[in-house]
Amino acid sequence: MMLSDDVQTADAAKQAPPAFSLTTGRVRGYHRAAVDTFLAAARAAFEGDADDLSAADVRVASFPLVKNGYVVAEVDAALGRVEDALAARARDRVVRSQGAGAWVEQARGEAQVILDHLARPKRHRFARTGILTFGYRIDEVDHVGTRIARYLRDGEPLTAEQLRSAAFRMQRGGYREEQVDALLDATVDVILAVR
Repeated sequence: MMLSDDVQTADAAKQAPPAFSLTTGRVRGYHRAAVDTFLAAARAAFEGDADDLSAADVRVASFPLVKNGYVVAEVDAALGRVEDALAARARDRVVRSQGAGAWVEQARGEAQVILDHLARPKRHRFARTGILTFGYRIDEVDHVGTRIARYLRDGEPLTAEQLRSAAFRMQRGGYREEQVDALLDATVDVILAVR
């Protein structure tokens, strides 16, 4: 038998405010239950000091878009903070077990691979889609690639958030999305490694 206090507690749990702002009108947002489930699992993995979730896993998380969903920008910002925390924990573990030198060498090696890739001539830095297939707009990707190279080579400012929010228009015969995305992800890993 439930007491009136138990009923009120159950009703309050059902009426708990959403974790993020909700979209309205025709604007779609991330599916609330999917986001809540993922963030709960991420919290449990982080607090339990488990290795079953990495910063890269958070970066590639995706959620269905629905009406009255969570505002995308707010969820993406929260996911960025989770990714940062997981990357910092991974860095701390490597530094404790292998020393700071090993971590620096690993980050330096990854940065060199990125720089070698971006040393290719503009308009030829990534594989292209077919002439009838859409890919990322070449000039926009090359611009971001130049910024990445300047960051890695000259220390010019660039943040993980800027790369996470990079968006490219599409063009026929453009750069292959998966190659560009992989390089952006690797660069985010390097930025998080040297924070």
